[in-house]
Amino acid sequence: MAQKYRIYINEKVILLTESEPKKADSYEKIDAQMFDLKIIYTWILAHHNKNFYIICTDAKLFMKNIIAGITLIEAAGGLVKNNKDEYLFIYRNDKWDLPKGKIEKDEKTKVAAVREVEEECGIKVSKLGAKICKTYHSYISKGEVVLKKTHWYDMSYKGKEKLTPQVEEGITDVRWFKPNHIDAIVKNTFPSILDVLVKEDLIKDKPALLSE
Repeated sequence: MAQKYRIYINEKVILLTESEPKKADSYEKIDAQMFDLKIIYTWILAHHNKNFYIICTDAKLFMKNIIAGITLIEAAGGLVKNNKDEYLFIYRNDKWDLPKGKIEKDEKTKVAAVREVEEECGIKVSKLGAKICKTYHSYISKGEVVLKKTHWYDMSYKGKEKLTPQVEEGITDVRWFKPNHIDAIVKNTFPSILDVLVKEDLIKDKPALLSE
């Protein structure tokens, strides 16, 4: 199966693909030979288009080369489901989000995912499930273009603790959502979060930027 990767920059996406996108007319092509994320970052933000793609013979290798040339920050988080079949979301920076955070030195990815969920939401995770996916997004940190790789896991919760947002991390609300109310999340979240929800079949109508 052909490999595909997405790098998100705010509301925009760069698709790394081994074949032409089905809806190529809605994308702008970027030359693989000239691509440098640190250089093109500002151009992407200023461009009117939201969707970009790069054709590469080996998308996995191309992604490895991008990572090798930039500061990589690794994070982990989870999609938590309770015994009422509700899903846990946090509200931070005026957006709905999933709990996640940076992996500490020598910390295992799964351990970091659970720790961050528990710290940001004030609960104790009952069970760590399977890995959902990895997402990538790029942003400016201390004046430098960086790439964050986030590992996402399924989690379950059977406790009765009161949800407590970690305000020192800028979280102002933590809330359970039923699957039929997730439209409210879809309308005000990040593309990388949509990616996780699509992979878990929680979004019926796949957003255009995830249709390839």
